[in-house]
Amino acid sequence: MSENSLSFIAIIAILAVTIVLIRGLKSFFSGGNLEEKKKSNKLMQMRVFLQFCAIIILMSLAYIYGK
Repeated sequence: MSENSLSFIAIIAILAVTIVLIRGLKSFFSGGNLEEKKKSNKLMQMRVFLQFCAIIILMSLAYIYGK
């Protein structure tokens, strides 16, 4: 893979984390009923997973570019 495609993948991962974070916070603060709280909790769990993936991608890029 080229450097540009790897950088694009990293940007997509960071944007995915940001979008899920914003949706989760919006759901959390608009909350009220039990259904919204469950949705907010699932979004925050997804955010943690996406953050893990983004960190792995960024650390891999740092390792590759550092050589």
